[in-house]
Amino acid sequence: MDGFIGKLLFVDLTDCSSEIRDLDDKMARDFLGGPSLGARILYDEMPAHTDVFAPESVLGFVSGALNGTGALLAGRYTVVSKSPVTNGWNDANSGGTFGMKMKKAGFDAIFIKGIASEPVYLLVDNNEVSFRGAKHLWGKRIEEAERVIKEDLDDSSVGIAMIGPAGERKSRMAAIVNDTHRVAARGGTGAVMGSKNLKALVVRGKTSISIANKEELKKLNQEILEFQKTGPFNELLESSFTKHGTSGFYEMQILAGDCAVKNWTASWIDEYKEDKYKPLTGQEMDKRFYLKRYGCSACHLACGATYRIEEGNCVIKKTGRPEYETQAMLGALILNGNPVTLNYVNYLCNDYGMDTLTMAGTIAWVMECYENGILSLAELDEIKMKWGDADAISAMAEKIAKGEGVGRILQEGSRYAADHFGKGHEALVEASGIEIPQHDPRFAPGMGRTYQYDPTPGRHVKGGMGFADPPEVRYCYDDTGERDTAGVIYKESTNSCGICEFNNFGQPDKMYIKLLSAVAGFEYTEEERQKLGKRLYIMRLAFNLREGFRRKDYTISGRAIGKPPLKIGPTAGIEVENEKLADNFFAEMGFDMDMVPKKEALEDIGGLDFVINDLYPG
Repeated sequence: MDGFIGKLLFVDLTDCSSEIRDLDDKMARDFLGGPSLGARILYDEMPAHTDVFAPESVLGFVSGALNGTGALLAGRYTVVSKSPVTNGWNDANSGGTFGMKMKKAGFDAIFIKGIASEPVYLLVDNNEVSFRGAKHLWGKRIEEAERVIKEDLDDSSVGIAMIGPAGERKSRMAAIVNDTHRVAARGGTGAVMGSKNLKALVVRGKTSISIANKEELKKLNQEILEFQKTGPFNELLESSFTKHGTSGFYEMQILAGDCAVKNWTASWIDEYKEDKYKPLTGQEMDKRFYLKRYGCSACHLACGATYRIEEGNCVIKKTGRPEYETQAMLGALILNGNPVTLNYVNYLCNDYGMDTLTMAGTIAWVMECYENGILSLAELDEIKMKWGDADAISAMAEKIAKGEGVGRILQEGSRYAADHFGKGHEALVEASGIEIPQHDPRFAPGMGRTYQYDPTPGRHVKGGMGFADPPEVRYCYDDTGERDTAGVIYKESTNSCGICEFNNFGQPDKMYIKLLSAVAGFEYTEEERQKLGKRLYIMRLAFNLREGFRRKDYTISGRAIGKPPLKIGPTAGIEVENEKLADNFFAEMGFDMDMVPKKEALEDIGGLDFVINDLYPG
């Protein structure tokens, strides 16, 4: 089977059993890999309405279809499960080397159910599965646990995806970390893993992956390299991205109005001026902390970097440079102007295994509640949560990371905390309980529809209209369905291939179709390409439909879509017509207005008979 290993591993931790099944050509062609292949498998393996922490709940690690093949920019894998935050579908992807190493270990995907009687880690070694005791690892943070596992196995090259103490506590903020600081972060993935008493999934192997047309793959990779050198984004890549990664965009995003300020209530013009944001830019932080540049598997852009922080009381020998989303959430969102604090909290989250976006969004909620007299000093363990107070930010982040004091409540995220305290709901900024990232729908209205109505809510890496259109197009709410659907088709396919988000400017348009042909021998007409993307989206949606989700169950905070609008700044006066955008998208996709695909649309797309049988029995 070209491009794929052709094997899926199913593990039951309750009785320490495992089973290997074939991945057939049709399923691979119809669902590729990543989130959509994961949704296809969980749809069969996990009964509807399964409690997220029950033994029957399934956690999946799914490679992208192009992982490990040498196709450039194809280094991302996906963790799939039910979310303890939304109680619906969840997928979270990560870069690094793990996806490639999992395929080399002999499997396209690994699915895990059951609950171990005591802490374990799972070793998948050249198609062989073993269950290793992890009592000595339980309670250890990511960096230390990773070191111990590599020493136990006498192998520094193994791939490790693991949880930290946050996942062990089943915090809804918990993430799964690989390569020390690459993170499948959102939706509580780490909590699901922790509920199974599973500390880590460790993989190694030398399984070869056959390529349908090696010469064509070489040719396409060369085209990608030439595109980087001579394409329309060459100047951006050379001047900023390959030097400073996503953190090099921070100032640009703030000035444009794409970066939310003061928990989405203000503009940089009145609340976050240059003296605050400038020290947090990648350009400035690299001058102070830069240690080494690195890239993910099969990446020619290499946007990552490691830092060393040795200032004041903060000494961190090695930590990942914050990405833009983290930088903006721990910067502008909470009015922080201290780069040491930004990096310290980023490091805490990586080492305890936590989502930086939910961490920062929760701190922003706390700050607004404290400043407005909603939460008292006593309720916040005597920490004065004033806007931009670096010491308070660090102190509260430590409480949350350790699950101590008020951190036991806040580690579950902002909506949970508001429900717990019975107040502060007006200060929430979330989509179906997921704190919203740092691409502002008031700047790019299409993001509002994506945040609210994607089957995996609150994600900036899902498909839609994005933020590249000029203002006269962005703020027009008529006839948006075709553009929105085109964005979904493209992003669903690249995500399922395991291709990085930055293919937008790192590869020629629709390169993934050519790569699939060269690597797997899959040929798609333009009509088939469009049906493929729709099928991948609907597969994730089908999981939620079976759980009983309908349009009314997907929510978004009014503040995020300009209700009420800002009074100053680049996006002053903007109110996003989110429901109209959704109406247009549903109509173009062949859905009814309750977000349910029509039978004839499913039949036309093909490959979804099992969904048709569930939605339209008889």
